[in-house]
Amino acid sequence: MSKGLRNALMPWMFLLPAFTFIGIIVVFPILYTIYISLTNMNIFNWADFRIIGFANYQRALNVFSSGFFRALLVTILWTFFNMLFQLSIAFVMASLLNVKKLRYRRIYKTLLMFPWAMPGYISILLWKHGIFNAQFGLLNQWLISLGIEPQRWLVNDVTAFSMSMIVNLWLALPFMIMIIDGALQSLDKSYYESALLDGAGWYKRSVSLTIPAIRPIIAPAVIITLFTTFRQFDVIYLMTKQVGSRTGANIHTVLTYAHENAFVTHNYGYSSAVSVIIFVMLIVFSSLMFFRKQKPVQ
Repeated sequence: MSKGLRNALMPWMFLLPAFTFIGIIVVFPILYTIYISLTNMNIFNWADFRIIGFANYQRALNVFSSGFFRALLVTILWTFFNMLFQLSIAFVMASLLNVKKLRYRRIYKTLLMFPWAMPGYISILLWKHGIFNAQFGLLNQWLISLGIEPQRWLVNDVTAFSMSMIVNLWLALPFMIMIIDGALQSLDKSYYESALLDGAGWYKRSVSLTIPAIRPIIAPAVIITLFTTFRQFDVIYLMTKQVGSRTGANIHTVLTYAHENAFVTHNYGYSSAVSVIIFVMLIVFSSLMFFRKQKPVQ
């Protein structure tokens, strides 16, 4: 082997272990999931399944009663409302933390980090059994003390969705507050002095100055949170769908829907097809966001 060829191949030889590791951990599971999605594999024909082509995809995308589109709609609503409230509440709270005369702001910021620092599994179950429990939950105890009939918060689809969103806000808000707070501290305060001299109030300053200025700074965090919220599994599952402690609410995101088909009804072929559809959707959305970011400003 010539010296030039050896020098050309040397970097690839060093990268080979990493490529092998990525192939085993990432590429192989994706390809195997695609393969299983083309079969009728389930718990009854685990060893003798056969290839059925795109029948699982047709069931998910063409059969409305399959439940996939309902789960997708719930996921879109879940993502939209969570992002709306996260950004709105985080911006207001971060703005309050940056008030000049606010005392003990470091203590407040430390306290705000507690929900984010706690393990999500523990926080979700504390909310489910400690706050929303129909008999012993703190929320119902408050209602009883006010002479109001206690509620079963996690049985109805609408209330279960709303309570799950409150829990998710509890978990996610500290991160967004921290990002927006850092962005606000990086702004040039001279712009605000000019706006104050012109008589602009807080709302006018926020819309005209603050939000346009911090948008490029917080955009990566917003995109990451958007993806995380769309593919979120733990909150909805633990609040309503956990095996052995189901509440009766019939709400599914695309991930809990795929999980139920894989590990409850054991329809692995169909669950794999749903997983591939979700994967393709995320790839397409990621590509659109990337090309939009790379598009030159006119």
